[in-house]
Amino acid sequence: MIDSEQTSILQEPQLSLRERSGILEAILFVAGDAVELSDIMKAMNLTEEELTETLDALDSEYEFERRGLRLLRFGRHVQLATRPDYAEYVERLLQPVQKQSLSMAVMETLAVIAYRQPVTKTEIEQIRGVKCDYSVQSLLNKNLIEEKGRRETIGRPILYGTTDAFLRYFAISSLDDLPKMDFSGVEQQGRTADDPTPSNSGGEQQTAVSID
Repeated sequence: MIDSEQTSILQEPQLSLRERSGILEAILFVAGDAVELSDIMKAMNLTEEELTETLDALDSEYEFERRGLRLLRFGRHVQLATRPDYAEYVERLLQPVQKQSLSMAVMETLAVIAYRQPVTKTEIEQIRGVKCDYSVQSLLNKNLIEEKGRRETIGRPILYGTTDAFLRYFAISSLDDLPKMDFSGVEQQGRTADDPTPSNSGGEQQTAVSID
């Protein structure tokens, strides 16, 4: 015997790819923020393969027509965003507050976490050569990193890794999109001051991070 829920699913008409793209666009527009793929599949009664096909179709349409919108896909989330090419014109109207930049010390700490995750604070400090309490806390506050568990060793130190917000911040789909990075300079000379306020002895000493 088929229950009412199964009957409604069976009776639901098949949607064309174009119709699915339109519905997906409407969902993302209304949501505003990033939406989990599983939530979209449930709302549209799609399989993961069907959703991927729909996302690809909508993304291709935006790119081909150079539309003002584009899809941001990161991890298990997707979001509707404006095309960077047109940011200048949007800013003229809205004059948004600029995204807060990350200091060199925080960026170095984030780079170590991104490439070596899951990693402990002690391991980060060994690579950078300085304490990183402030940087780690700053990244946690910005939701760019999160606790990923604990290492099964003496003291069971916390393991840190990046979040989906990290992917969104740098506009990448996955960690595989990260450029290759050479840590040798940081490991040998890591001396960036981790204090958010400049010292009286000439300010922070910055360490260069090489990105291929």
